[in-house]
Amino acid sequence: MSFLDKIAACAAFDVAAYLPFVVDGRPVGLVRPEFAAHLASFGRVFQVAPDHVYLDPELAGVEERTRAVDEVLHQLAESGMLPGWRGEVYPVAGQLEAPPLFFMERAAIPRFGIWASGVHVNGFVRDGDEIAMWVGRRSPDKQTAPNKLDQIVAGGRSAGYSVRETVIKESEEEASIGPTLALQARPTGAITYQTERDGGLRRDVLYVFDLELPTDFEPRNTDGEIAHFELWPIARVTETVRDTDEFKFNCSLVVIDFLIRHGLISPDEEPDYLALVQGLRVC
Repeated sequence: MSFLDKIAACAAFDVAAYLPFVVDGRPVGLVRPEFAAHLASFGRVFQVAPDHVYLDPELAGVEERTRAVDEVLHQLAESGMLPGWRGEVYPVAGQLEAPPLFFMERAAIPRFGIWASGVHVNGFVRDGDEIAMWVGRRSPDKQTAPNKLDQIVAGGRSAGYSVRETVIKESEEEASIGPTLALQARPTGAITYQTERDGGLRRDVLYVFDLELPTDFEPRNTDGEIAHFELWPIARVTETVRDTDEFKFNCSLVVIDFLIRHGLISPDEEPDYLALVQGLRVC
């Protein structure tokens, strides 16, 4: 295994295997033909052509589109085709951060290949020149990636929340980091990837933050999503990401990005350095 293997695992998809999903003349996602065949049963909402899937143009406006799509998604969920319903909606737009065309249940986002965003916070502690990082072990009851290792704080960005608001919300829920401390998290960039997972295509933008924590701080989970936290020397974090699959797939990318930015992966020592840097941002 290698760092580059983790990058490659997040670039595993063939765009030719998907049909563009078009809303109001704008491509917003990518749909598998076999899933499109099920959508064809809902002709008043979805129109399926040989090379595209369209949202019915008669559906005008954000509210009408949202309501019509949600009715279909509930039927798909009841039939078992859309597991893991979250009761949480994400915006759907022609491009990320553009005004939404409608809102969609989070569980359906990969099925439609919609770009989504989230936040990941690297919580770390300095002791002189040494760095240690807080890692969380995901609950065995999590719908996705149970028992995998995770950042101290990570979560999807629901409709209506800014990036910073999401950091504050997730910090409190996942690690009992209060707003005053969470506001000290420093934005360091974004990671993007497109990969086949969760019965569809994950197309994500992860806004990455670094948060240097006091040496006496101990995170406590409050939402049941993390089983426990451990403070690891950065060398152990590095080896675990490089040599195992213990970390959740996208959390590995966040660690690699941290290691590069902090000079812990260097171009003279890592032969895949440029490929790593380029692979963290696919768009």
